[in-house]
Amino acid sequence: MAFSPAREALFHEMRATARDIFLHAVGEASIAKAFARHVHSERGVLRICEDLYDLQSHDQVTVISIGKAGHSMAEALVNEVGASLTGIVATPITPPAQLHAFRYFHGGHPLPNAESVHGASAILKTLRGQTAGSLVIFLISGGGSAVVEKPIDDEISLDDLIATYRTLVHSGATIAEINAIRKHLSATKGGRLAQAAYPARQVSIFVSDVPENALDALASGPTLADSTSAADCYRIAEKYGLESQFPASVRELLERGALEETPKSDDPAFVNSRWWTVLSNQTAVEAACSEAERDGFVVQFDNSCDDWDYEQAAGYLTERIRKLRQEFGRVCLISGGEVTVKVVNGGTGGRNQQFALACAEKIAGENITVLSAGTDGIDGNSLAAGAVVDGSTDARAREHGFEIRSALERFDAFPLFSALGDAIETGPTGNNLRDLRILLAY
Repeated sequence: MAFSPAREALFHEMRATARDIFLHAVGEASIAKAFARHVHSERGVLRICEDLYDLQSHDQVTVISIGKAGHSMAEALVNEVGASLTGIVATPITPPAQLHAFRYFHGGHPLPNAESVHGASAILKTLRGQTAGSLVIFLISGGGSAVVEKPIDDEISLDDLIATYRTLVHSGATIAEINAIRKHLSATKGGRLAQAAYPARQVSIFVSDVPENALDALASGPTLADSTSAADCYRIAEKYGLESQFPASVRELLERGALEETPKSDDPAFVNSRWWTVLSNQTAVEAACSEAERDGFVVQFDNSCDDWDYEQAAGYLTERIRKLRQEFGRVCLISGGEVTVKVVNGGTGGRNQQFALACAEKIAGENITVLSAGTDGIDGNSLAAGAVVDGSTDARAREHGFEIRSALERFDAFPLFSALGDAIETGPTGNNLRDLRILLAY
């Protein structure tokens, strides 16, 4: 399909506009800006949202920072409080420089590695040395599930742990379902870090990549009472046929019904424990909406397809933007959260690129642009955060020798987007607030 030069120019302009909206949202939803709004220290008193902590009244103050934003959050806290803080940072991202008096562990993501286990062991040892006079400040962000991990059962080896994670990530299960199983196989998740830190006073600061009503899914809830049960794990394993795919050490626990229950809300560990969310996907959504309004779009947002299969979400959102265009004309639809992809013999890509490519197939020839990208700057096993597509993508892909449906079936979207120059490549952002989907109709 050939397009006029004016139409080609319009497509190019709208792809650039979608990129600008995404990058603005990522910039506004930064760790530094969130801490500036919600965390403040003066004369030895630390304010975290509505709580006050007299740091000088505690025998010891320890910081445990976990996840993709592990370094960024610890750095923001140190910049506010000062260099007196000590602790541990476990992150999959190599920082430009390490903070003084902090031990660093380079955990794996999306699969755990040996450093994930070493970091978990160091954190547990540190927490078990706390007393009632101690204060533990937990900094928790997305990606922490793999970055800090230690099996609850010594029979589960690192290779078995990695195989279990790989099975879960590729299963098509929602993140809440994946985390339910991970919690019950872990010595650090589902409130077990809070248990280890008891009887210390505890506060958790969250940069959330999970739904607002499911905070115990963030990094698999290491400091929160667990809302899932062992019974849920058995049900989820059966639902997705996971038992036969798990390594023998994990399969045996499920077959025997031998999963240990995680701590619930009546556990003493949570009596002197508080938690605050300073940054979430909603922050990024609101920033994207504001920027789109400044660009002259009528803006709507719709998060209802969170955790949907990517094909279903693509069909729903592209149809929704068509209807909105009929009503409003120049319109922008913002959608936050994540879609799911069940990978079979995958190539190079991720859920955002898979979603965007599915949209490209549905909007061929139309004046619609769709961007989908992760706020962490990482999409699956590719170099991209996501991708942007429009009504010209299908034709341009064919000119470069690519077939969209074939790439979708191979889960190999990145080579196509790289060739077209439509991959969104930010590099790791040091943040993690789930994904943004930006749809423009004009």
